[in-house]
Amino acid sequence: MKYVRFRDPAGAVRRGEYENGTVHFANESYDLASDEIDVLPPSEPSKVVCIGRNYADHADEMGSDLPDRPMLFLKPPNALAAHGDAVTVPAGKERIDHEAELGVVIGEQCRHVSEADAMDVVEGFTCVNDVSNRDDQRREQNWIRGKAFDGAAPMGPVLATPDEVPGDAFVRSRVNGELKQDGSREQLIFSIPELIAEITTYLTLEPGDVIATGTPEGVGPLEDGDDVEIEVEGVGSLEHSVRIP
Repeated sequence: MKYVRFRDPAGAVRRGEYENGTVHFANESYDLASDEIDVLPPSEPSKVVCIGRNYADHADEMGSDLPDRPMLFLKPPNALAAHGDAVTVPAGKERIDHEAELGVVIGEQCRHVSEADAMDVVEGFTCVNDVSNRDDQRREQNWIRGKAFDGAAPMGPVLATPDEVPGDAFVRSRVNGELKQDGSREQLIFSIPELIAEITTYLTLEPGDVIATGTPEGVGPLEDGDDVEIEVEGVGSLEHSVRIP
């Protein structure tokens, strides 16, 4: 199954089933691309837990060593952006990058989850763009300016249940229609169960929290007016534009 969170014409927030470009809720149906509804991020996370250097080819392109345990950093709720949004990034920066990622949406409050039980706490998968301000990321250790600015985590539009997403699902990005990244879920250095086990050793995951599992090689700079597409096999495509003041 696939689901979309949206605000209906009356202003109420709903979650409908998604099929072939159409969102169904109760006895109403809406075209995802229409102006009738506002598409929202697929959940309301208390936090987005992001994973750095979880693809060997991306670590190589960034000139970084492979980690011996998952590299964790956080994006707060203010970083969320939705399908179709114009994402405004910080002004005056030399390089703002796109990073296509498979997002894992958590379905229940959990702590100290074993790898064997990890998929039991997963509600589904979505598309995430880990928009990155490289200027400041390179100058700080906690990456607040580099990764946690407003709009730095576009995600959606769909939450797909785990059975919809293959174990080798591709993870791709396109900028203005040009393919930039083309990786696979099976290339992850640390698997989704490993990530959930590691994260919940240290902190509680809440329903709706999202794990952004890392990005494959091909990250690159964005310019004002760019159209970005993040595609995950079995989920669909997240699309947004970029505004640089």
